[in-house]
Amino acid sequence: MQFLPILVVAWLLTSAAVSSAACLPVNEAQKHIGETRCVSGKVLKVAQGDRGVHFLDFCENHATCPFTVVVFASDLRYVGDVRQLAGKIVEVHGPLKLYDNRAEIILSDLRQLKGEGTQIPPLPKNYDVERKGRYSAGRINYPQTARQTSRKRQSKPIPQNDPSETDSPLD
Repeated sequence: MQFLPILVVAWLLTSAAVSSAACLPVNEAQKHIGETRCVSGKVLKVAQGDRGVHFLDFCENHATCPFTVVVFASDLRYVGDVRQLAGKIVEVHGPLKLYDNRAEIILSDLRQLKGEGTQIPPLPKNYDVERKGRYSAGRINYPQTARQTSRKRQSKPIPQNDPSETDSPLD
C-alpha cells in the first residue's frame, strides 16, 4: 500500500514527460500560445529581414504561414549559421508567442533546436549581419595633417648690456 502513491507520482511524471516530448505540427502551434512547447516541421526557406533578423519559414508564403521562427541578429552568434537549415526538418523548443496574428518562437540558443538543426556550423567570422553577407573591412581614415598655427612675429631682440663691455667710470 505504501508503494501506491509513489507509483502514481511516477506514472504522472512519465506521462507528463511523454506528452511534452511530442512536438506540435506547424499548423497547430497557434492553439498553444503562451505555452512552452516544441514545434516540428520542415524549413522551406530562411529569409532575412531588416537589421539582420532571420526568419525560418515553414510555408511557401511567409504572409499566410501560421508559424515562424525568429532569430535576431544579436543571437546569431549563439545559434549559428541558420541559413544552413533550409530544407531540413527541425524541432524548435521555446515559448510560443503571438505576433502579427502568427505564432512564433524566438530562437536565441542552439540548445532550442533538435533534429537535423543541431548540426549547423557556427556563423562565419567575416559575416556582416547588417550588410547581408557582404563583408567590408571599413574605410581607411587617413591621419589628419596638423593645423598650421600662426606664429607670432618676434620684435627685435633687446640688446642686453653686459657690464663688462661698457666703460665704467671706475676703470
